[in-house]
Amino acid sequence: MVNWQSSAEILADSVVFSRFVHTLFGVYLWEVVTSLNFDWQFISGQKRFRWPLVFYFAGRYCLLFALVGILISLDVTEPVNCQALYTFNQVCGNAAIGLASVNLSLRTIAVWSQNRVIVCLLVVVMLGQWSFLLHGILLEAKWLDGACVIISTNNQILAISFIYTMAFDFLVLCLAGWKLAYPAGGRSKLVKLIFGDGLIYFLIAFLSNVLATTFMLLNLNAVMSIIANVPAAIACTIAACRVVRRLANFETIATFGTAGETSILAFRGNTTSDSSRQFTLKHGDGLHIQMDVRRDPVNVELDATGRILKGGDLDPEAQAVHDEFKRPPY
Repeated sequence: MVNWQSSAEILADSVVFSRFVHTLFGVYLWEVVTSLNFDWQFISGQKRFRWPLVFYFAGRYCLLFALVGILISLDVTEPVNCQALYTFNQVCGNAAIGLASVNLSLRTIAVWSQNRVIVCLLVVVMLGQWSFLLHGILLEAKWLDGACVIISTNNQILAISFIYTMAFDFLVLCLAGWKLAYPAGGRSKLVKLIFGDGLIYFLIAFLSNVLATTFMLLNLNAVMSIIANVPAAIACTIAACRVVRRLANFETIATFGTAGETSILAFRGNTTSDSSRQFTLKHGDGLHIQMDVRRDPVNVELDATGRILKGGDLDPEAQAVHDEFKRPPY
């Protein structure tokens, strides 16, 4: 039977925790670097920046700064201001956890077509989560025996924060899953995208918080109680950011086959000006056919489940033929 409270065990757990965090930092850094192209498209103006992306960028880089701060606190060998360092880590880490839930909530709001009841419910729950996360920032740390040591912290608030976040993610998972499983008017391409593998990110965020909460409630020792906190924050942030990127990269295809501009909460496909194309077909020297094809401006706005909100006056004969209509009648 392992004595989790023994000094030798706590020291061994501390070494494992330090190496674990370094490994997780490498994983998250790889995630950030491999997706920098998406960030640059908005920073450089190649894509239009929309307000929900504020939460995406904030959560993504708050966690990066928090991990850098945690590594400094683990590897520092000279006396530093431990109080400021740990406060910075707590602010950025807790903000990343809260912003991950915000990003997942925005996807759920989009799926529900910004239903007022769903919006009000999630906003109220988000405010409650942030109240606990902000209370969890309060702690005291000092430089003792060649390392930064936390003198006092409110473990009850920290445990409540993770339990609350776990319940919040479960609520978001259920709301998104219910709407995607039983959409009005059938499943659109976007709904199939989210339900096919986008919903797995909601599940990952929920399960990661379940793991962190379990270790915290077991309270084996000071190290083991928080050993799953960092991987939970990383998993939630990666999952939430990938949901945002998948939906932002999703281009709603108008029924006549034209790719349109992507929105975050409402997905639109539009062309704002007339366009014409000229085709010339030559066959030997005796046949010369020239045609002008003209396309009228069309403005179509779809909600997250694929229903037409605005503009739907499309020519039925110009619509794309779906696979289910290509099968022979016999």
